[in-house]
Order: sequence, then structure tokens, then C-alpha cells
Amino acid sequence: MEDLTASPGPPSQGSTLSGLVREAPGGLQGEAAPGGGDAWRPRFLRPVLEAGVAFFEAAVQVGTEDLRTLSAIYSQLGNAYFYLKEYARALEYHRHDLLLARFGAPGDRQFSSGGAYPSVPLSAPLPGVPTPVFATVDGQEKFETKVTTLDNGLRVASQSKFGQFCTVGVLINSGSRYEAKYLSGIAHFLEKLAFSSTDRFASKDSILLTLEKHGGICDCQASRDTTMYAVSADSKGLDTVVGLLADVVLHPRLTEEEIEMARMAVQFELEDLNMRPDPEPLLTEMIHEAAFRENTVGLHRFCPTENIAKIDRDVLHSYLRNYYTPDRMVLAGVGIEHDHLVECARKYLLGARPAWGSGAAVDVDRSVAQYTGGVVKLERDMSKVSLGPAPFPELTHIMIGLESCSFLEADFIPFAVLNMMMGGGGSFSAGGPGKGMFTRLYLNVLNRHHWMYNATAYHHSYEDTGLLCIHASADPRQVREMVEIITKEFILMGGTVDVVELERAKTQLMSMLMMNLEARPVIFEDVGRQVLATRSRKLPHELCALIRDVRPEDIKRVASKMLRGKPAVAALGDLSDLPSYEHIQAALSSRDGRLPRTYRLFR
Repeated sequence: MEDLTASPGPPSQGSTLSGLVREAPGGLQGEAAPGGGDAWRPRFLRPVLEAGVAFFEAAVQVGTEDLRTLSAIYSQLGNAYFYLKEYARALEYHRHDLLLARFGAPGDRQFSSGGAYPSVPLSAPLPGVPTPVFATVDGQEKFETKVTTLDNGLRVASQSKFGQFCTVGVLINSGSRYEAKYLSGIAHFLEKLAFSSTDRFASKDSILLTLEKHGGICDCQASRDTTMYAVSADSKGLDTVVGLLADVVLHPRLTEEEIEMARMAVQFELEDLNMRPDPEPLLTEMIHEAAFRENTVGLHRFCPTENIAKIDRDVLHSYLRNYYTPDRMVLAGVGIEHDHLVECARKYLLGARPAWGSGAAVDVDRSVAQYTGGVVKLERDMSKVSLGPAPFPELTHIMIGLESCSFLEADFIPFAVLNMMMGGGGSFSAGGPGKGMFTRLYLNVLNRHHWMYNATAYHHSYEDTGLLCIHASADPRQVREMVEIITKEFILMGGTVDVVELERAKTQLMSMLMMNLEARPVIFEDVGRQVLATRSRKLPHELCALIRDVRPEDIKRVASKMLRGKPAVAALGDLSDLPSYEHIQAALSSRDGRLPRTYRLFR
């Protein structure tokens, strides 16, 4: 409902008249009065304001010794006369209010002006003000993530969080890394087929209408190692939501019509991936393919074009039979009672027979990621990527990566701090230290080389491996120089670490962690992923303690170990001046990161 105090006009110091208007019969949705300036006001507003003015004018005549009450009355009268367009009267009462604020008795204005305590510093408590009482909790038990394992192996995890709404979902140890024995693209198809018709719901519309009754929304995301079905809805509808999730995950119909629609959605997404001006998703796909050639996380995350027509209901059921099993699932919830979630899980997910049968999984891929290194190149004309009156310049994009570590290892935290210390971003950006403007890739690369359009560090981590990489963009004629700048930055990672930059990176990482965990869906994903991988969850204060413990020698140790491996290289655009893979590898093995010199007799 609209609040008059937010409309153009003089500032209000009270809420009496605005509250009166808000509580008027019919609200503020009445017919607008004619006239330009008053077009936004309901017709009944003037008589209401006039009645309020008469009431307060009578109060002024009666008088009061409480100067704060009198000040509030003057303020409301000034606001009311302003809305009635009696500006002289409005100015008169606001002047009275201002005089009271300036020259009233100190006892009546000690909380609205610093003049009452001119000698008390801001670091000391004010005399006469009651000591504040803050809410406390007994230890950390109210923040702990509760985990229960059902008889069929399904894990149920919950995190309490105040609020009317909850986020609940099923996370499955399934994704493109498990498709070595199948057609690539199954996880991509399942993502597009999520929340379609099931045994209980005739169509996607039926599912959405059911969620709408509880103010709910749904989503499915498939990554390289995890598939996640999630719903955010009113906590009172938890039973309905868990029942719906169980049906979506275990009893999808996968009709021919739905599969054909999924084929169209996948085809469109592949075309969009190759046409969008931002090449980061495509480069991420390429760097994984180069780093883990033809195994686990190096398999295609997006369905290859040649497989779109080959994936059908039988192929999907064959995959689901092996990977959509209870022991590979976590039912996670945030903002609900743990016992209630466990009760719903027992009701809908314990003993449920899936649509593809209840036979035991017989062909599960348990292979460990094998880092290979290598190069993946894609020659492409990038001159017409963004047309219009201000077309995007033609750029060549390079991404160089080295193997880091799994998120289960102790070195994961130093690698996360190193990634934050490298930072980077686009050449055109604004903001202070919190935006990363003092990271190495900003200070050493973007600030020194005006022709570089982008330099950004990324860290991808999985349960058995990791990849730390730097993405850079520049004009095709300066590709060689750009590659050398990036290899030098990799070499500098294993050098001296300044204490100030390390503390800044640690603080920024903790700040980002805590800020992201303010959002309920992010907490849900964090709970689900950690419990899926480790059967427990590290709490934010535990992670912050680990971040604080990172020392300069830790950064130097993990960087030196990383630099001993073979690089992975992904290149997109005009690659005529791209150094050879052997030269890039030699630069990363050298002491200064320089590329080997090349000499040409003829240009």
C-alpha cells in the first residue's frame, strides 16, 4: 500500500497523518482526481486531510508542555497544509517545528541532536541512556546443520532460519562427469525436463499452480557433479512441497512431447552459447575439456549437437536407474523444523518405487578425475559478435589454468584466498577495495596495460580435483604479449606475498562468504552440497577461522606445487599470433614467466 511520506513533498517527522490516510476505508486505490498535479491522489484525500488539520489545530489551541509532542503536531500540520497546497501555512508550521528543534529544552531534544552532549565522544555511552540488551544464543547449537540418514541411505539435512518462507530441494550426486558410458548431454536434458508432468501432476502448469497456492517457485540446475531440484515456498506448505519434489525426481513421465520440447530448448541454448558476446561459459567448457581430456569433469557439460536427436526415454531411464538412487541423494531444507522435514521424507521418499524400476544400480562410474593438461582452440571471427551503433571490439580470449586441489583437502582454503588475491575483472569498472580494485590482476595487469580488456581469476573445485585459471581478452594483434603477461602473473603467485594484500584478500573472502550466506537459497545450496560430499557441514564461523589462519607461506607453498603441473589452455577468436602450447608450458616452467624468443626471417 502506498505511503504518502514517500511521495514528493516536505519531510515528515511523525506518522500520525500518514497512518490515518493509510488506514482510511478503501486504501489509496480510489479514482484519481482530475488535474495534472493532483492526478495521483484519490478524491477522498482532501476531506480526510482537512479533518486531520482541524483536529491538530484544536490540539494546538489546547496546548501542551511536552515540546516533543508539540513538535510532532507542528510537523504533521506542515505536511498536511503542503498536500492541501496551502504553502504559506505549511511553511509557518514547519518554521515553528524547526525553532522548537533548535531552541527547545535540552531534556526534550537529547535524542534528536548532538548538541545536548557536546563533550561526550562517540566512543563513550551517553549519560542517562539505558544500557542496551542484545539477543544472545547459547553457544553455536542453534546454528548447527542437523543431518539424519534414513534406512534407504537418503540423507535429510536442515538449517534453521527465521522467516515465513523456506527453501527445500533434492541434490543428487549426478551430472555430466558421470556420462562416460552414456551419450553426453543427458544431465543437460534432465535439467530441461525438470518439473514436467509426473504420475500425480498432468503437466508443468499443474505443478506451478500447486506451488502458487503456497507462494512457491521452482528451479533445476545441473552442473558437472551435482543435479539440484529446489523449491522456495511458504513453510506451511512443506508437506505439499516435499511430496511434489519426490514426484518430480522419482516419477517423471518423460513423454515424447516433453522430450521434443527439451530438444528444442537444448538446441536454442547451444546456439545462444555460441552467439553471446560474453564468452566466459564457452571458455569454461573449453578449459575443462583441455584440463581433463575425455574424463570426468572434462566431459561435455552441454549436450553436443550430434546427440540431441539420439537421447530418448530409454537412454534417460538407463541413466536414472544408476544415478537417481537414495544413497546418492540429499533432501535439504532451510527455514523449517528438522523433525518435520524428516517426517515428510519418510512419508514420500522412503520406500518409493521410481518410474524406471527399483533394481539395484549396476553400472555406476566411480572413476577419479585425471588431470591431463593440453590445449583446446576455436578459431572464430569475433568482429561481428556485437553489432549496432557502438559495436563491441574484436577480441581474442585466452584462458590458462593449472590443477589446484579438491574442496575436501586442507589446501582448498589457501587456494580460495589466492584466487581472491588475484581477483581482476573488466577494464571498465567502478568501485573501491570491495570491488576488487586492489587485486593483483587490477594493479599489475589492467592498470598497466590499457589495451587489455579483461583479466579475471577463477577457481573451480570438485570432490577429487580443482582448476585455478585466468581469463584474459585483448586485440588479436597483442595476443602474444597478453599471454606472456598472464604467465608472469602465474609465476609471481609462487613468489613473495605481501602481508597487506594477503589480509585484504582474506577479509574480502570472509566478507563475500558471509554476504552470500545471507540469502536463503545460497544457504540451501551450501548445506546440500556439503552434506552430499562429506555427510556434514562446516559452519561459516569455522570457515572464517580457517581463512584467518592462512599465512604467506601457505600461499607460496600451494602456488609452487600448482606451477609444477602442466598447463591447460583454451583459446577463442583470431589465433594467428597465439604462442604454441610448448612455449606457454616453457614460460610457466621458467623463473620469470617469459615466453621463449622467436625469430622470423620474413614477416
